[in-house]
Amino acid sequence: MGKASRDKRDIYYRKAKEEGWRARSAFKLLQIDEEFNIFEGVKRVVDLCAAPGSWSQVLSRKLYLPAKLVPDAKDENLPLIVAIDLQPMAPIEGVIQVQGDITNARTAEVVIRHFDGCKADLVVCDGAPDVTGLHDMDEFVQSQLILAGLTIVTHVLKEGGKFIAKIFRGKDTSLLYCQLKLFFPVVTFAKPKSSRNSSIEAFAVCENYSPPEGFNPKDLHRLLEKVGSPSGVEDTDCVSGWLEGSNKVYIPFLACGDLTGYDSDRSYPLPKVVGGTYQSLDPVQPPIAPPYKRALELKKASTQGFREHENLSLES
Repeated sequence: MGKASRDKRDIYYRKAKEEGWRARSAFKLLQIDEEFNIFEGVKRVVDLCAAPGSWSQVLSRKLYLPAKLVPDAKDENLPLIVAIDLQPMAPIEGVIQVQGDITNARTAEVVIRHFDGCKADLVVCDGAPDVTGLHDMDEFVQSQLILAGLTIVTHVLKEGGKFIAKIFRGKDTSLLYCQLKLFFPVVTFAKPKSSRNSSIEAFAVCENYSPPEGFNPKDLHRLLEKVGSPSGVEDTDCVSGWLEGSNKVYIPFLACGDLTGYDSDRSYPLPKVVGGTYQSLDPVQPPIAPPYKRALELKKASTQGFREHENLSLES
C-alpha cells in the first residue's frame, strides 16, 4: 500500500505525521489521559517498551516541556521521564533512555537511581510481541508481557501510583483482571477511539497502587499463580475458566476519546491543497535499530545476488 493510500485509510497515521508524533499510538495515550487524567501531579514516570518513542513524546510534551517553560524553572524541579527498551531510540527532550530488559529487576534499580532513590508516580507500557493473528496465542503472550512489566512496577511505583498497559482481550482476560486487582483497587479496561474496533487491543488503566500487606516483590509470580486456581494451590494451570458461572468476574470497560471524532476504521479523503495535490509526509522518526534490520539486510543481499546471477545468465 502506498503512503498516500495509507494516509487516506488511516486518519491517525496521517495526523501523527502532521503533528510530529513518531507513531499513531500517541493518540491512544492522549485519549486515555483525557478520560482518566493520568498526568495530574506526576513528577516521575517510567515508559516501558518505549521504542520508537511516541508515548515518551507524549510524556515529554505533557509533563517536561510545560514545566521547563515556567519562569525560573529549576532543573531539579523538572519532571523525570525514564524510557526503557531493549532497542535504542532517537533522543527525546527530557527523556532519559535505559536499554534494558523489563523482566529483570536490575533494570528497576537503574530507574530508581535516576530518580535519586524515589519512586515513580506513573508507569506506562505500550509494548506488545509480534502478533501471530492467533488471538488466543497473542492474548496469552501479551498477558505474560504485562505480568513481566509488573516485575518493574512492584519495584519502582510508589503507593497510590498508576499503571497503564496494553492488553489483548480474550477468554482469559478475567484472569489478568484479577491478577492486576491484587495490586490496584481500581482497574478499568479502556478502548481509545484511536484504537481500531477490529483490533482486540485495549488498555488496562490501574489506579492507586496498593500491594498486599507484607508483599515481597520476590514472591510476585507465586502470588499471581495462586490467582489462577480456585483452591489457591501453586501447581494448577493459570486459567480463567473457574471465573465463570457463579464466580463470574465483571470487568469495567470504557470507550474513551472523542466518540464523535475520527473513526480509526474509516477512510477519510485527503485534504485539499491549494495549487496541487496532497503530499504524503515521511515518518517522523524511523526506527534507528529495528529488530527486523538483519532480515532486511538478508533480503537485500539475496535480491542483489539473484540479479547478479540473472545478469550472468543473460550475458552467457
